[in-house]
Amino acid sequence: MMRVFVFLLFLFISTSFGYGQAKVVEPGWPEIRRETKPWTRWWWQGSAVTKEGLTAELESFSKAGLGGVEITPIYGVWAHEKEFVDYLSPEWMKLFLHVLKECERLNLGVDMATGTGWPFGGPWVRAEDACKNLQHKVYELKGGSSLKEKIEFVQQPYIRAIGNLIYEVNAKDNLRLKDGLTEFNGKAIDIKNIKEPVETNENLQSYAFDQVQFQKSLQLQVLIAYSVNGKVIDLTSKVDRYGYLKWQAPGGDWKLYAIFEGWHGKMVERAAPGGEGNVIDHFSSRALQHYLAYFDKAFKNYNITTLRAFFNDSYEVDDAKGSADWTPTLFEEFIKRRGYDLRQHLPALFSNDTDEKNKRILSDYRQTIGEMLRDNFTKQWKAWAAKHSAIIRNQAHGSPANILDLYGIVDIPEIEGTEPLRMKMASSAGNVLGKQLVSSESATWLNEHFESALHDVKDAVDLFMLQGVNHIFYHGTAYSPHGEPWPGWLFYAAVHLNSRNPQWKDFGTLNAYIARCQSFLQNTKSDNEVLLYYPIYDRFAVRGTKMLEHFDGIGKQFEGSSFEETAEALYKQGVGFDYISDLQIANSSALNGLITTEGKSKFKVLVIPQCEFMPVSTLEKLRDLINAGIKVIFINDLPKSFSGYERYDSSAKAFQQLTSDIKNSVKEKTAGVRIVNTDLLEEALGVSGIQRETVGDQQLSCIRKVQHDGTKVYFINNPNSKSFNGWVTLQTGGKIVVIYNSLTGEYGKAKIRNVNDKQCDVYLQLESKQSLILQFYDRAVAAGDYFYLESGEPITLQGTWHLKFISGGPVIPPSVTQEGVQPWTMLKGDAYQDFSGTCSYQVSFPKPQINAIKYLLDLGTVKESASVFLNGSYLRTLIGPEYKVLIDACLLKDNNVLEVQVSNLMANRIAYMDRNNIFWKKFYNVNFPSRKPENSLNNLFDASQWKVYPSGLIGPVQIYPVKEKAVY
Repeated sequence: MMRVFVFLLFLFISTSFGYGQAKVVEPGWPEIRRETKPWTRWWWQGSAVTKEGLTAELESFSKAGLGGVEITPIYGVWAHEKEFVDYLSPEWMKLFLHVLKECERLNLGVDMATGTGWPFGGPWVRAEDACKNLQHKVYELKGGSSLKEKIEFVQQPYIRAIGNLIYEVNAKDNLRLKDGLTEFNGKAIDIKNIKEPVETNENLQSYAFDQVQFQKSLQLQVLIAYSVNGKVIDLTSKVDRYGYLKWQAPGGDWKLYAIFEGWHGKMVERAAPGGEGNVIDHFSSRALQHYLAYFDKAFKNYNITTLRAFFNDSYEVDDAKGSADWTPTLFEEFIKRRGYDLRQHLPALFSNDTDEKNKRILSDYRQTIGEMLRDNFTKQWKAWAAKHSAIIRNQAHGSPANILDLYGIVDIPEIEGTEPLRMKMASSAGNVLGKQLVSSESATWLNEHFESALHDVKDAVDLFMLQGVNHIFYHGTAYSPHGEPWPGWLFYAAVHLNSRNPQWKDFGTLNAYIARCQSFLQNTKSDNEVLLYYPIYDRFAVRGTKMLEHFDGIGKQFEGSSFEETAEALYKQGVGFDYISDLQIANSSALNGLITTEGKSKFKVLVIPQCEFMPVSTLEKLRDLINAGIKVIFINDLPKSFSGYERYDSSAKAFQQLTSDIKNSVKEKTAGVRIVNTDLLEEALGVSGIQRETVGDQQLSCIRKVQHDGTKVYFINNPNSKSFNGWVTLQTGGKIVVIYNSLTGEYGKAKIRNVNDKQCDVYLQLESKQSLILQFYDRAVAAGDYFYLESGEPITLQGTWHLKFISGGPVIPPSVTQEGVQPWTMLKGDAYQDFSGTCSYQVSFPKPQINAIKYLLDLGTVKESASVFLNGSYLRTLIGPEYKVLIDACLLKDNNVLEVQVSNLMANRIAYMDRNNIFWKKFYNVNFPSRKPENSLNNLFDASQWKVYPSGLIGPVQIYPVKEKAVY
């Protein structure tokens, strides 16, 4: 009889949901792998590492829940010079091989920067392969006359160096120098005393050169004469070896443009020993091949196949005086790519022609440079990595190119920063081209040194994940030898996530949270429906202070533009969108009314912000997509003109015809092509079938993704300081929604209502800064209901609290008892106020008299993280900003012991060290600058004036009886 009942019950459930004999789904967290866990940038300062030290750190990383490391050698630490290991030397390779072996044992992944510091460069980069700049002079001649002066450009000496502040702050005579151009002996650096080439100098770690230009006469590349009537003559061959022109000008006025190859002089920033030297010419395939050959030589006879990826920490050649805006093959590459000779139009290149021609020639020059960076550097680097069975991870931002195309080439595009619309540059390329992973350099310069709690890092990470990032890299962790005095070795711009940080004790909780989130985010693909055109040709045509612009998201370059206005409108309206480049549009097709990209991603609508310039080929592609049924929305108007100067007359004619064709399509309302302003954008998108996610109206944030079987997944975050409790409408239909709590690992079926094929309402409870994952199902799910709590009146835990200091320093303070709870920094005595570490708070309390199925323990305010134990059993670790934990009633006894182990920041102990002039800022190069000017003394970070940071359990500590909330 029981069997019959069970069968009928299952049949009823199955038919009620319309599932027939469909298999019941068993929800759960996806598999946690290396990639799903967060990774960290692992700074090797001076590469002064040992096998024993590497093993110890890797074991601590594994235990803390990290999934892998990125090895980046960096400048060294003072007084450890004898331990420095030159980059890629046989000794260095043995250490590297040891890491690969140990990471396999510990199931950790390994990436490796393709160089030390940044950008690519080193002592093996000779002058012919180093980055260069374009210098020019203009000479004037009257008809019938000859040029008397020498055709010459003398580069003036220039040097920029960090200097060595270690010696400045520790000099016996209390030396305090204001500038960074100082040697270790306190004297100003004189470039006359610097040998050429730079890598042959001693004490390179002390000098910390950023840029060096020696005085020298530059080599002439071309000399072109331009007459007032438009005649152009190449005079290069008529300049003798002494620099004098053997030529008499014909009739009329002439201007002679001389182009010289300059020495840009950019050095590797923050270079490690053995890595100091010239930065490469990123536009030259020969320079890259020579650079990478040094790695091939170092890797020879070693098995590095377990290395996952090579990494490039952004372009950043522009972080110097002037641009690296020349390469020896520029003129030849320009002819091949643009179809005409740039040498015929040098006046326009330097803005000495008509306004229109100036813009067009400059645009073509910048486009060519960008393509050379793409083809001669990024593509070639990727091909080289593949020969070593590795992929590449790249930060394309800051490059003088269309960064969407650079991101699009690499295996893992990586972004950094705090601006959502900037972050979307990397994730857009990932989404458009169907890449599984998009990474981020996370929490760089987050707050001031030593001020960041784990929940601050979590907030930064959540913002990345909301913008499509799914592979978090911390910035970062510095290797430090065992036994090194606290705080050990540190990097100058980081959150200092290492085992000396008291927060490390609870770091695993943050890592587990990120791993759970990324287990979903990496196993789904974007569900964005809108593409926004990136109008880079508008910027290519704008003259700035330098020949090249370096693109970095939207930024000031597009400030006030239609592109910025449209991107912000889409973002604020809750429309899921990605940026798309001209090349990516060219490689897209129309299929069943959807834009299908090269990466097999599908989008419903393409939005074109108002722009001045667009390539004819792009406009032609838009016309073809429109005719194939693709919905295209133009903001305000069609592009005004074609980009560049190539085939000017035919391009103008073609552009006019294409514009006319598209305007006719607008009149005929072909395939939904429209011209609207941003005020009407939402309406136009709605007509095109795009429904915005409205959670933003309730001050929530979300990203929607889709699994391979078509089911939808949401990552929803409450960025506010107040909790959220209510219904949200999501633009997805589903029979069942499962809520996953990434912090606790719990999940269950949500309460839903108003379900249809396109949307449903889901009831959510979100604490401040909390995130949840929602998964939609179209069939029965083998899961219990999600627990929505309703709390009763609080009971404050009274009594005597016992404080015992577990670990930390500078000394372990004495244990104390106190009536009521308060931070330990309120106790009298320097030992308490200087202490950074972990303290146990313990109190006894009776079981609440109000019966409940669960109780909510609320610790109130905690500074900064807390591990909670009840009656000797571990409950949870709380990283904030809310410090609450649910307790099953069965865990409570008549009399109970609550223990809360609180870990604070490094700040109080650092301030103690600075007040007492304890030497710890001992790093070469930039040493240890402050992020905020008020914390700077003698160009270094200083915490001696800091007030004590409240630390410990502040409370009030309360317990609430809880029942399940009735949701209607």
